[in-house]
Amino acid sequence: MKYLIVALGNIGQEYADTRHNIGFMIADALAAKYKVGFSNLKLAYYTELAYKGRKVHVIKPTTYMNLSGKAVNYWMQELKIPVENILVLVDDLALPFGSLRIKPKGSSAGHNGLKSIESVLGSQAYPRLRFGISDNFAKGRQVDYVLSGFDEDEQPELPSLIDRSVEMIESFVAVGSELTMTRFNK
Repeated sequence: MKYLIVALGNIGQEYADTRHNIGFMIADALAAKYKVGFSNLKLAYYTELAYKGRKVHVIKPTTYMNLSGKAVNYWMQELKIPVENILVLVDDLALPFGSLRIKPKGSSAGHNGLKSIESVLGSQAYPRLRFGISDNFAKGRQVDYVLSGFDEDEQPELPSLIDRSVEMIESFVAVGSELTMTRFNK
């Protein structure tokens, strides 16, 4: 059994700890837990690890958020991984900060990374782990908000939320999206 974990984010130091890069932060925590490093390969930073007898491939696309689908398509084909064994790690404005949800499918809700994946796959039916970042921004300031760092009052909670996200990834790999939803979506 092979799995592809797709962390959404933007490359470059200026994006490193922004809300939009929470996918990269979660992937980095997963890699650190299993003591593996990323290599810069075609269209993505790539690593792999084993979990409960399953091979887990992790990518952080180097295409920037708006072209994430290009990297997803390449690695799906290259590794021959079916869409149901893909998990996309994504920031979500519709969820309050601290909310984590696994969904087996859904719309892009205007998220450019998800739009790109959707257009390449021709489907909305791919699992995602939604990390709530809230929507505390003034009208017309969404881009500034997602490309800014987490607030001072959010930062203390961040490490435990990232750890919980890693547990959700492990659960997804071990038992699939339905049982993971039952266990983690509250």
